[in-house]
Formats: sequence, C-alpha cells, structure tokens
Amino acid sequence: MLKSAQLRSERAINGGVLQCLPQETLRWGPGVVDAALRQLAEEGLERPMIFTVEPLLRSADRVILPHLRDVSGILSDFPPHAPDTAIESALDRCILAGARSIVAYGGGSVLDAAKAVSHFHSLRQGRHLPIVALPTTLSGSEFSHYFGVTETSGPRPFKRSYAERAAVPKIVLMDPSLLINTPRALLLSSAIKGLDHAIEGMRQVDLDHPHSIMAAAGANKFFDVLQRWPADLETDEAVQSGAVHLGDLLQLQLAAWQCYFYPASVIYGLSHRIGHILGGTFGFPHSVTSCITLAPVIRSCDARYGHKLKV
Repeated sequence: MLKSAQLRSERAINGGVLQCLPQETLRWGPGVVDAALRQLAEEGLERPMIFTVEPLLRSADRVILPHLRDVSGILSDFPPHAPDTAIESALDRCILAGARSIVAYGGGSVLDAAKAVSHFHSLRQGRHLPIVALPTTLSGSEFSHYFGVTETSGPRPFKRSYAERAAVPKIVLMDPSLLINTPRALLLSSAIKGLDHAIEGMRQVDLDHPHSIMAAAGANKFFDVLQRWPADLETDEAVQSGAVHLGDLLQLQLAAWQCYFYPASVIYGLSHRIGHILGGTFGFPHSVTSCITLAPVIRSCDARYGHKLKV
C-alpha cells in the first residue's frame, strides 16, 4: 500500500504531457450528417472531392451528394492500405478538378487515402486539403494524424507511416446510420482495431493519464455493446430485427473515439507495427490485422504493461 501511494505521489510530482490535435468539430448523434454537410461552404470547405469505395457509391448518392454544393468529383478507387499508385492518381484528379477540400466516406483505408492526398497536395500545391470524415467503421483513423502509404515500387510492398498534424480531419461526423450497411465482419473486426488503440496507447502512460482514463471508458463501451451482439445477423439485419439499435451503434462510435481520444500523446507499439507489415506487405485487410496481432502481443508483453490492463 505504501509503495503504491509513493508511486502515485511521484507521478504527480513528475507531471505529464497531453498533446491535442487541431480538429475543429466533432459531431455525433442520429441525423447529424445532413445539416453538417449543408454548412460546409459556410465553414470555408469548398469544392469538395468525395473519397469513398465502390460498395458505398450508391449510398453516397443518397447520403452525401444531395447536401453538398459545387462538388468537384467522386473518387472510389481506393484499395486497402493506400497504395502509392492510388494516392498519386487521386492527387492528380484533385488538382485537375480544382478540389479545395475532401469529404471522406468510408473506413480506415479511405481515411488514410484522404490524409495522404492532403499531405502530398501540400507538397505539390502549397496547402493541405481540409478533410471532412464520415467513418463507416470503428478503426478510428478519422481521429488521428497518423496514416500509412504502401510503396509498391520496391521488390516487396512496404507500408510507410506518416504523422502530420495538418492532415488530421477538420470535421468528423459520427452518425450511427453510417454503420448500418457496414458488413458485420468488417464492423466487428474494426472494433478490435479500436481496442488495439486503447490498449497499446496505455503502454507508456500512467493510469491517471487522460488517454488511459478515456481509453478504459471506450473499452468498457465496446464490451457492453459487443457482448450483446447477435451471432449470425448482418448489421442491417440486426438493426431491422431490433436486436441492435441505433443507440448501440452510436455507443460503438463513441467507444472508438474514446479509445483513440489523444493519439498525439501516446506511442503505439508492436501490434500496430506487425499489423502494418501484415497489411502493407502481405495484403491482410486493414481491420483484420489487430484481430491477428493484439492478443499475442498482450500475452508477450504482459510482464511489462499487463498490470495496466487489469485495473
């Protein structure tokens, strides 16, 4: 007891550091998308280029396009792990169309592509393209300044990591309706990615650090909803049957946010690094990598930081 109290006292004396990212607005709740998109021009986000993927094109016509003005185009060729060829093509299209912002509608690969294009646009054109994120998974890329680009010109693909504060999405819209059509396997595996952010982020910060506090709350939210998740129903079927409610989907979105609330303040570890190799080099889907790596990494590193996960 005395030793524990002494450690808490030392932490208080030593202090801590909290780094915040320059996001302007995060909105959450049912129905937030329509009004927020209609206000983009007034908030200075003009000539948006829509980034999405082929399976979401039809819903983009319904969810996004009716609420935007002066759209510069739609891009949907974004393979997993943001290969450099896709990023270069999207950058050229944005420049040619005169895009001045990006609306990213999709999961982690779409968000990574948006951040990468914004970054390289600044190198080529002298300014970043501000991003509006409409996430359809729980991987959390919309909350961070991290992104990866898979380089394809070498003997083997290599996923290079970037961290750029200016590329973090300016606006994030968390509407549970955005998750309804996300396939069950993708949605639930991306929740494991969210837990990966929470757990690996705790490694090198104290238990009273804001990341630890928020991440623990997010993990509890995940567990509360996922333990009640139906075993055999797709996401839309679970909602239609009443087994899952919009409120449950919103709790999952808020859990992903809490698990990744202060990404600039923590350093992610072995699970993420192995995941980048599995994804960028060997083509494992973005949301699946943490399903493979997280549990064995926790077991291997239990002696170093396992005590933080038992509180």
